[in-house]
Amino acid sequence: MLSASVRRSAVRTNISTCTTKCIITKSSFSTLHSSYSSLLQIHPRVAQALHENKPIVALESTIISHGMPYPENVETALEVEKCVEKHGSIPATIALIKGKICIGLESDALELLGKTGSKARKVSRRDFASTLISTTTLGATTVAGTMIAANMANIRLFVTGGIGGVHRGAETTFDISADLIELSQTPVSVICAGIKSILDIPKTLEYLETHGVPVISYNTDEFPAFLVQNQVFVHRNG
Repeated sequence: MLSASVRRSAVRTNISTCTTKCIITKSSFSTLHSSYSSLLQIHPRVAQALHENKPIVALESTIISHGMPYPENVETALEVEKCVEKHGSIPATIALIKGKICIGLESDALELLGKTGSKARKVSRRDFASTLISTTTLGATTVAGTMIAANMANIRLFVTGGIGGVHRGAETTFDISADLIELSQTPVSVICAGIKSILDIPKTLEYLETHGVPVISYNTDEFPAFLVQNQVFVHRNG
């Protein structure tokens, strides 16, 4: 298992090398779709940033609940949020708490996620309804789940560590991460440290190409694999 310090470094590097500014118009924020606006609980700081067209970076929560042990997970979450702030953006960690889709969390909510750990429910697209109907179920959003929630709140940029992909042997198991489906249909840009190295990277890139998802490797000719130092798979941006 990767150490917490290595995981922290990967996420921090993603944020520090990302200079994209996410600009949301006031009109788009004010016309948030009524069918799900009642489910959103947007942190006042995030709401203000949306109103003022300030850059916002969405952050997932499964990396807190399932990615690291306590208390390193909470320490990392706080460090990542500080890193986002340092680079001039507003962090918006996302989770499902007490029947609400929370966009931006207080430190006590991060602490709750960290202490609950793997007992929290991983939330992808299929899990929203069953998680939200319970006011006692704590939901930690995956890459796909975070993209969905960020899009609901009109946040267009999301930073994370590794994303899911096509599993080895998928030609017989059909095991393909829901993250890839979401990348092809949800208008949120994802800055990451690559696809998890245990997955089939060439097949994942083929899948993304087929579904029209642009893939760009920043300052490298190699496609990153979360998380190894060197990756021999050469990638042409496109």
